[in-house]
Amino acid sequence: RPLDYKSQERAGGRGRSPCGVCGGGGGGAAGARRAELALPWADPFGGRRGCAGPVAGPPWAGPAPGPAGRHSMLPRHVQRLGRDWITHWNGSQILALNGPVSSCMRWAGHYPPWASFPLPVSADFSANWRFPPFFGPWRQFPNSNWHLDNYTRSCCFHLPNPNMKSEGEEPLTKKRRLSGQDDTSTPEQETNLSNQKEVSCLSVAQNEEKHGSKKGTIKRHWEYFCQQSKTLKIAKNKGSDQSNTGSEATFDFTVMSYNILSQNLLEDNSHLYKHCRQRLLFWTYRFPNILQEIKELDADVLCLQEVQEDHYRTDIKSNLESLGYHCEYKMRTGRKPDGCAICFKTSKFSLISSNPVEFFRRDIPLLDRDNVGLVLLLRPRFHCKANAAVCIANTHLLYNPRRGDIKLTQLAMLLAEIASVAPQKDGSFCPIIICGDFNSVPGSPLYRFIKEGKLNYEGLAIGKVSGQEQFPRGQRILPIPIWPKKLGISQNCVYEIKQQQKEENAGEKLEAAKPDNPQEIVIASEKLSSKLRHHFKLSSVYSHYFPETGIPEVTTCHSRSAVTVDYIFYSAANDDTAAQPGVEDSFCGGLKLLGRLALLTEKDLWTVNGLPNENNSSDHLPLLAEFRLIER
Repeated sequence: RPLDYKSQERAGGRGRSPCGVCGGGGGGAAGARRAELALPWADPFGGRRGCAGPVAGPPWAGPAPGPAGRHSMLPRHVQRLGRDWITHWNGSQILALNGPVSSCMRWAGHYPPWASFPLPVSADFSANWRFPPFFGPWRQFPNSNWHLDNYTRSCCFHLPNPNMKSEGEEPLTKKRRLSGQDDTSTPEQETNLSNQKEVSCLSVAQNEEKHGSKKGTIKRHWEYFCQQSKTLKIAKNKGSDQSNTGSEATFDFTVMSYNILSQNLLEDNSHLYKHCRQRLLFWTYRFPNILQEIKELDADVLCLQEVQEDHYRTDIKSNLESLGYHCEYKMRTGRKPDGCAICFKTSKFSLISSNPVEFFRRDIPLLDRDNVGLVLLLRPRFHCKANAAVCIANTHLLYNPRRGDIKLTQLAMLLAEIASVAPQKDGSFCPIIICGDFNSVPGSPLYRFIKEGKLNYEGLAIGKVSGQEQFPRGQRILPIPIWPKKLGISQNCVYEIKQQQKEENAGEKLEAAKPDNPQEIVIASEKLSSKLRHHFKLSSVYSHYFPETGIPEVTTCHSRSAVTVDYIFYSAANDDTAAQPGVEDSFCGGLKLLGRLALLTEKDLWTVNGLPNENNSSDHLPLLAEFRLIER
């Protein structure tokens, strides 16, 4: 692990070897050996102090460095690298110069004290090592702004683009800073995802795959909650017909929730992926991995977040349709290029209705964000009742930890849409599944509101709604009510048009009471309006902590945090043993949780260098659960 900047400076000043060019201070055979390791042209790392004369180089190398031993084309930090490391020339793929000469050289000989690999170095040493922070920011050197990529597996890093164009500041959008993680490091360069570099890195990746299989894979096991539960699709007999298995009143299916990491957001927030090798961040590398995950998990319903619109049109939709899925997509409003998608297998379901939800409202200042949701009503194909249905909802709520008022309003709008879609002819609700990235941690007020169906937010600080920050900045309290009347959604999270008559009747009763003190009416009204409710009895598929150790489960892991923010909530049936205590029947039968794909700990994920990595190409893990539809 790289040391801090001052430690690196101290480390760089110790153990300097004698000059490999002139042999000064080396003496005898040692000096001759180091001379053999010297480059055959002017040392691009500035040589050493006290080097008497320049070394002749090739015509394209330009004039040799002067007596000061400093190369005019390289920043001071890289020049110091030459004083600590003796380099030699060979034909290996280590330092790729995207310039007139495409030759390579490999580090050998001496290493600074903080080097994390043993000596001597083999041709294919560990790829998890990356450069310490003192190699940047390059923008401090306007005439020599080199771009150092993260190591590839073959320890390849590029010095691309002879123009040496400086990069911009760290983007301000979607900054994921959690408490206890003070960011004292200087902002790094944004990743320059040019087509030329992408092709070159892909060729390196393809070459590696020919010589060896991918490593660093973590296996996730399947957890069962029912003896009669079906296993994953891999272990299933795919030709079986559920209409002929067991009771005709049951229907088994699997649901996945997966934030696949929009490429645009990845590039805008490259500071979150400093731990990743650059070639792993290209869409052309990431999409085959994501598609392979979807194929292997073989879910009947996919709820995807951060689906970039152009990639949906060109790659995602066509590939999923070839796998037997029907896709519904809702792009974010405004200039945001990604959105939410729900895809279901046409062999298992047919579409009854598709209902997109836009959380942006031009006439309401509170709702100035471009998040969206999507609600589908699906009909199972193998079922005895013709009117059986399942409601599937997918969303990606606002990230900002300090805007809990917006998060709660967006959630209320989604629940109101579900309440308008899920009712059956008899007035009961069909089984409901809500998936998504809620940008809220387990146990937070927003999380409890989803599971318990009620929340008294009186006196609740806005920054504590999602629980993302342990010590949120500011102490602004949620207003009462949170959203204005003209939004058209009641405190019960339903559209007020359908509840207007009930509210009028309640108002007439309140007026008929006429208490002696009119202030009692105001106080009672205020207390009532600070209580949010919804009509669904929901359970979480995951328990969020490993029961044996109490270690928290993790659904997302990048350079800034490793937490749970992704969920699958469902309306549980009475006999569902996996449901949380207190959960009641969801009116029209319900869903029984048969099994789930186990999550991992933060420690598990960092054994494969976090997320994304070579095999998992999103900064989120896919969530997967198997349900059984049960009717009364």
